[in-house]
Amino acid sequence: MPRMKGADLIADYLIDNDIPYVFGICGHGNVGMLDALHERRDKIKMISPRHEQVAAHMADAYFRVKHKPVATLTSCGPGSCNIVMPLACALADSSAVLAITANVPTQQFNRSPFQEVNRHFQADFPNIIRPVVKRSFQPTRVDMLPLAMRQAMTTMLTGRPGPVNVDVPFNVFQEEDDVEMPPRAPAFGTQRSGAAPEEIARALDMIAKAERPVIFIGHGVTLAEASAELTAFAQALQIPVISSPNGMGCLNMADPLSLGFIGRNGAYPANEAGRRADLVIAIGARFDDRSASSWLPGYSWNFPTSKLIHVDVDPAELGRNYPPDLAIIADARTFLRQMLADVERASGKHQGRTAPWLANIAEWRGEWEKFTKPNFDVHASPMRPERVVADCRAVLPDDSILCCDVGINHNWFMQFWQARRPQAMLNSWGFSGMGFGAAGVLGAKLAAPDRPCISVTGDGCFSMVPHVLCTAVEYNIPVVWVVWNNYSWASIRDIQVGMFGGRELGTAFYQGENQKPYNPDFAAWARAAGVEGITVSKSEDFKGALHYAVKLNKPVLLDVHVDGEIRPPATGTWELPPTPYKEPVFGKRYLPQ
Repeated sequence: MPRMKGADLIADYLIDNDIPYVFGICGHGNVGMLDALHERRDKIKMISPRHEQVAAHMADAYFRVKHKPVATLTSCGPGSCNIVMPLACALADSSAVLAITANVPTQQFNRSPFQEVNRHFQADFPNIIRPVVKRSFQPTRVDMLPLAMRQAMTTMLTGRPGPVNVDVPFNVFQEEDDVEMPPRAPAFGTQRSGAAPEEIARALDMIAKAERPVIFIGHGVTLAEASAELTAFAQALQIPVISSPNGMGCLNMADPLSLGFIGRNGAYPANEAGRRADLVIAIGARFDDRSASSWLPGYSWNFPTSKLIHVDVDPAELGRNYPPDLAIIADARTFLRQMLADVERASGKHQGRTAPWLANIAEWRGEWEKFTKPNFDVHASPMRPERVVADCRAVLPDDSILCCDVGINHNWFMQFWQARRPQAMLNSWGFSGMGFGAAGVLGAKLAAPDRPCISVTGDGCFSMVPHVLCTAVEYNIPVVWVVWNNYSWASIRDIQVGMFGGRELGTAFYQGENQKPYNPDFAAWARAAGVEGITVSKSEDFKGALHYAVKLNKPVLLDVHVDGEIRPPATGTWELPPTPYKEPVFGKRYLPQ
């Protein structure tokens, strides 16, 4: 066995597992690891953003685009605490991140050295990070590293993917031992579970009897890279598809069978189909509160009146909110391939069965377009939100990657964006971390250097991570930020104003006692960092500015002034007990007799 330093073993194992990048920030705790990466800089590249939060968002987005992981590297104490939020985002959305954190030397455990957390246990950072990772490992000797690294990599990439943590004491990076390099971990997607034959037969029989079926897809279909299988299955049986934001594009959303998102800010045809369906086939999707109108019957779904087939690789999701009539633990692509192999079992009985159902959906789509389309053609200053969505769709190529930050801008894109491909609309959905879009777009571009990468980020979200400008310049990462500037935390302001009688405090950006709307000059801020900055205050100018920014192939920020008084039309509902929930603005609750 060769004699190796701990840091050398870690670096070589990353290289052996085809990890091309480490996103991280230096600290006294990880300098030994930095030294090992320096020696291997021709095989693995370190990118150092100005904040650890950005590093983890970049790693999260990189995996969502490429389905291959990268590592993060942070130091003791506060440096590693800064990745807790973005790792929570990755965990909630099933995104793989290998988070290598540094800790104090084992020789100083429990002596309260600089930046040790030890109130309840020595070097206790794993207890801080445990709730937001699939597993935390803390090898305290070099000879423990091979097993820890192999198990961490395998845990991260098998089953439902997610972030893992390897917490390494300072001395373990630098000490030596006689160790063997552990074997490579299985690549993501090489181990897939399938359904039992009797489950496939029962699912096809349930579909054959259904008159108003819908398919509901989530991130599980995207992660399984099952776009082709989903499209073939939906088209073979003529079943419409509803999508969560992280499933968008698995079926080209220009396809007539695509109904878009469901829930409070969903598309009307999706909510109308969901609440009237007699069978829902949920594949790799969670029934969270926003995609289920807070589980209130009649707004998005009508279980148990509607039958439910629920397919997921994670058994914990089956029956979490709705008990399924048929629960199947399976990888989405494997399940769809199994169904396609025997689809004639259903198609013969199902032929033409959904024609009246699809005709109803076409009517609902027409009503929705009649209601919404006029606003997409309006020019105004500040811009109407619909124009931002429409002009992005008109300018951006189909292979563009859209990194959406959270907030009111995301609500508009959930409702009206039409993704043409999978892995092309990235969202922080489950944990909804501010800054994901503005920071994650850097990782997306590194994963797909030949594709345009655009972040649509609110003024509030961008203000959380403005140092992303520096990283783009330092490492020549040509991304575009569209800053949705409406002078407020608008999505929360709308909740506050709507639920509490119009009173407002702390949800808008004002300067001084005169309550004059205030924001920094984002375009000037960008220029100060070396990024091209352009202010867009008139809707007539946005399309040209966006086209210029994409073609420039350099970092560009567009400060886009958007009317914050225009709200997405709710087609479902959302409840925050005990406050009363609102009825839909368009459409209405439906409860079967």
